[in-house]
Amino acid sequence: MRFGVIANLKREGATAALQSFLDWSRRKGHDYLFSEQLRGVIPDGLPTAPRHAIASEVDIIISMGGDGTMLAAARAVGRVGTPLLGINLGALGFLTQLKPRDLLHALDSIVAGQYQIEERMLLRADVQGKPGLESPFALNDVVVDNGPVSRLIDINLKVNGEDIVTYRADGLIISTPTGSTAYALAAGGPIVHPKMRATLVVPISSFSLSTRPMILDPTDVLELRIHSEHGVAGLTLDGQVTAPLIDTDRVIVTQAGFPAKFIVFPEDSFYRLVKSKLHWGVSPSGGE
Repeated sequence: MRFGVIANLKREGATAALQSFLDWSRRKGHDYLFSEQLRGVIPDGLPTAPRHAIASEVDIIISMGGDGTMLAAARAVGRVGTPLLGINLGALGFLTQLKPRDLLHALDSIVAGQYQIEERMLLRADVQGKPGLESPFALNDVVVDNGPVSRLIDINLKVNGEDIVTYRADGLIISTPTGSTAYALAAGGPIVHPKMRATLVVPISSFSLSTRPMILDPTDVLELRIHSEHGVAGLTLDGQVTAPLIDTDRVIVTQAGFPAKFIVFPEDSFYRLVKSKLHWGVSPSGGE
């Protein structure tokens, strides 16, 4: 089996996790391919490739870092569909649930075929009449906001060509179920199980209390038309890919034609994860 490795070297424990993987793969006789960003940390002479090129060359991609590293890895995989294993070197870790201490056991389980593939919905964003974004896909969310100027903007939402509502707000989050526990949750959106297929629409600091979050069919085509008194706004995918918008720009958001594939294990539970990460059922004093 051949493994691709992507890691965020800014995270504490990244070097140790890389060495642990390297020792395991050599001992077990498995092949590997590292992201070229890891040169200088891994031993000289080991095979490397650009992050976007790894997916087509390996069977499994290991993402070592935080959720941001996993988001970037999912976009890099794109249509190739290589399964992703997340190792959490950060603090929260909704997408990267496993700790470095779990890495070797997880790898042994993968080789033994004792794992499951969980497919996650992706979104695609296009700005009508403009060149496509280099990476137009989002695992968490597509966000249109007021950009560099902290003032309200008007965002008109059409669904399948039907005029639905015009938000006067700081912005609008179009989220996948995976992203429902990220920015959308902070803005007051619902928690949706990540295996579901749905599109969430969550306004950011809406001027009207009557405009509430919505859950739409995943096949719906969303059109966002921007009107900004200061003439500019911003488009952000997964908090990482950004593009400026100007007044009257139209953003088209659709379900991507392929999912992201996460490696999970039978003992994994989304509900246990939510309870742990969001401290459900814990009183302010720390008791149950």
